[in-house]
Amino acid sequence: MSYTHLLFDVDNTLLDFDRAEHDAMIDTLATYGFPTDESLIAAYSRINDEHWKMLERGEIDRKTLMWHRFAAFGEQCDLSPMDPHAFCATYVEKLSQKSYPMDGAVEVCAALAERYTMAVITNGNAVVQRGRFDPSPLRPYFARCFVSETVGVNKPEMAFFDAVCREMPELRPERTLVIGDSLTSDIAGGVAWGTDTCWVCPNEQKRPLAAARGLQPTYVISQLRELLRILL
Repeated sequence: MSYTHLLFDVDNTLLDFDRAEHDAMIDTLATYGFPTDESLIAAYSRINDEHWKMLERGEIDRKTLMWHRFAAFGEQCDLSPMDPHAFCATYVEKLSQKSYPMDGAVEVCAALAERYTMAVITNGNAVVQRGRFDPSPLRPYFARCFVSETVGVNKPEMAFFDAVCREMPELRPERTLVIGDSLTSDIAGGVAWGTDTCWVCPNEQKRPLAAARGLQPTYVISQLRELLRILL
């Protein structure tokens, strides 16, 4: 396939979100005098992921998600007293400062940018996503950065991809590759939009999930460097 455009997810595709989430939660727990316990961080990660999946399914709105995940976290982990709104504000500030490129991301993006027009498509809070992505060494290689909060709709909804196309009218699904780690947002969205997809899935044990969900990514890779073999 002859592509002209590449659309990249950010979290755990270009930037290491797991590390950023871990470090931001350590900082936030410490700010409020709570234990910086690894079990607490793992619990928050699970609760946060559950809430974002709820958002993808339309079961919760973004404004509610932002604070409700911390209310659930405080309740389930018996963190008292906790003001979920204040805790959220502190966490968002801390997270927006954590920018860690994935292994090989800068090298790969530098090489691909010489041949393709590239843009970022990411679900998330605009302050957090732009705060992490814009100062990173990856930003110069991307023509545009689309954040769902600013767009007004989330991946995998077609309205998200329609909005991207309005801003980049030269974009054609048949000449575009969507690259990301999430089956439910990146791959499902790309497949529904009618474009080729590349699933970044380092854990081979998770790969059968694609077929179980009725999805067939065009490519499946373990690390970003494999894109060079596919695209160059």
